[in-house]
Amino acid sequence: MSDDDMLARPPAGLPATLPAAASRRVGRAMRALVLAAASGLLAACGGVSEAPPTAAIPNTPATVENPQPANAIGTGSVRIGLILPLGASGNAALAAQALRNAAEMAVNEFPGGDVQILVKDDAGTSQGAQAAATQAIDEGAKAIIGPLFSHTVAAAGQVARSRNVPLVGFSTDTNVAARGVYLLSFLPQTDVERAVRYAAAKGRRAFVALLPDNAYGSVVEGAFREAVPAAGGRVVGIERYPTNGSGYADAAKRIAASAQQADAVFLPDSAEVVPQLVQALAAAGAPVAGKQLIGTGLWDDPRMFALPSMAGGIFAAPDPAGYRAFSERYRARYGRDPVRTATLAHDGVSLMAAIVKTRGAMGITDEAIETPSGFSGVDGVFRFRSDGTNQRGLAVMEIGNGSARIVDPAPRSFGGTGL
Repeated sequence: MSDDDMLARPPAGLPATLPAAASRRVGRAMRALVLAAASGLLAACGGVSEAPPTAAIPNTPATVENPQPANAIGTGSVRIGLILPLGASGNAALAAQALRNAAEMAVNEFPGGDVQILVKDDAGTSQGAQAAATQAIDEGAKAIIGPLFSHTVAAAGQVARSRNVPLVGFSTDTNVAARGVYLLSFLPQTDVERAVRYAAAKGRRAFVALLPDNAYGSVVEGAFREAVPAAGGRVVGIERYPTNGSGYADAAKRIAASAQQADAVFLPDSAEVVPQLVQALAAAGAPVAGKQLIGTGLWDDPRMFALPSMAGGIFAAPDPAGYRAFSERYRARYGRDPVRTATLAHDGVSLMAAIVKTRGAMGITDEAIETPSGFSGVDGVFRFRSDGTNQRGLAVMEIGNGSARIVDPAPRSFGGTGL
């Protein structure tokens, strides 16, 4: 996948005066910004195998002799770089500010966290990311959190790996992941695997997919082709459609015969597109009634929940309780809503603070980050693979009556979950 960063869980940026609907509009604009980048360029950690910290407990950082750098958060003795596109334009800057705020929250909320966050601006560019990573490491950073986009993660990661400093970035492009360059983002592959596995456990065996003809579609297609047979099902048809709003009917006609045989239909697209795909399938003689509709994190959208045609559809997502609690604390502190992916910065900082607390100042290593038991964050449990990607404990959500409810809870640990 290329630079479809944050596509699976798009941010919804928000000045304090914006209502929730306006926040969602900013989130859709952010998706457009990320997709535009793609065409040109192709969750709080509680501790290492420990209970999560209590958010209400204030941090009591150690006193340090080193002078406080400009734009730093906290006064702990272990410095961590945080690279964000604060100087970029539009929604990227809005998202960056929310991520910075969330990092500040984590420093204040982690009990006894001995970290200081060095905030660096990459302006959303590769050159800026390289310079920011270099500056942070020169100032003593033992690890780097961020940047936000795949091209900036790649650039900063190159610097970090050359200096033997781990980086935990926010891109969803697994092409930039590697040992030492980890992705904390919500990866579409995890969404697909979790939802398909649930559908198969409920007896669904024949799966078809209608996919957007773009980078995101390519990623979820690969995950779908792997997940279905692994869950005991079979793929009976896959078709792609153009993303310019035309061709839905043609794709539906091409897959109609296969869809008639299927008992599960995978439609990984947005609330603007999925209803049109459902209508196109019905017009082609393959109505979805009685079949299991399956989506990805793009379905985590109130507009999707309001559609009668989507009743019974499922998708994988973090347990919403964690984000609700985080949002309440964020609003109380900053007077506005966070972007959805702000939890990544909170979890990234808490992850580093947890490792420092349990392993000491020199304990932030690849081995520590890759601990098999994983970590507990705002959006549930997660752990890193040695290839830099992650696994998350997700819930399965079912749409109905204007909302989405949990039908299969997220695991609370990785022991015995099959993840």
